[in-house]
Amino acid sequence: MGATDHQIIEQACRQLAASPAEQPRTELLAAKAGWSASTFSRRFKQVVGVSPREFAGAQKMQAFRQALSSGANVTDALHDAGFGSTSRLYEKTDRDLGMTPSAFAKGGAGETMHYATAETAVGWVVMAATERGICSVQFAANRQAAVDSLAERFPNAERVPSPDSPELRSCVAQLQDFLAAPGALPNLPLDLRGTAFQRKVWRYLQSIPTGETRSYAQVASDIGHPKAVRAVGTACGNNRVAVLVPCHRVLRGDGSLGGYRWGLETKSALLQAEARAG
Repeated sequence: MGATDHQIIEQACRQLAASPAEQPRTELLAAKAGWSASTFSRRFKQVVGVSPREFAGAQKMQAFRQALSSGANVTDALHDAGFGSTSRLYEKTDRDLGMTPSAFAKGGAGETMHYATAETAVGWVVMAATERGICSVQFAANRQAAVDSLAERFPNAERVPSPDSPELRSCVAQLQDFLAAPGALPNLPLDLRGTAFQRKVWRYLQSIPTGETRSYAQVASDIGHPKAVRAVGTACGNNRVAVLVPCHRVLRGDGSLGGYRWGLETKSALLQAEARAG
């Protein structure tokens, strides 16, 4: 696929992102490109990694989230983002927000997440989960700092200490085992919350084998966005699920560590342990 095709898709993305409430239909974008709707959809997914419909939906959800965060009520935010009805919105919220719109707008108010702390080979962690899966894994200097880190993401959520929960205890134990002797990543249910691009980056990170690393530029190229190196770094920085979404495996082009939400010392320890295991 030549550069012209990429430019056509990039222009389509700009159109879909410019006005989430009044997005052009796929058929119109395809006609403008001189392609059939099926050809447009196929080439769009090759370049972007998601279908035009998924991309458009993600833009609406992003507009909705931004409106809520700015103080708009749910009804106004819904219509401003282009959702025709509350039913269409709520069909998407479980997947894209991980909670109801009103709970998201209130910093997790009304949402319950169970959490447990543990000491691992790389330091203290806190793991939190909703009914949908693990939504947060945070490293910290000690147990209290680990607990406090949850409030930064969901300040108004009901955070329930659940060290005796069999399901959560099993997940924590699998993470501890991995950190003690890295192998394949534990296959645990995750509740990941982000844009379509962020989720694409996170899915790619989960495919990097233990003991291997990639540069930010490699990630950008491999997911079909060779110019989005900075955006890849931002997606890594927005990852809230340490290790299980292994953003620590992404380095600068010169091989230096780059950044890491939980500190370069922790990143280095993780990489060294995985290199020895590999």
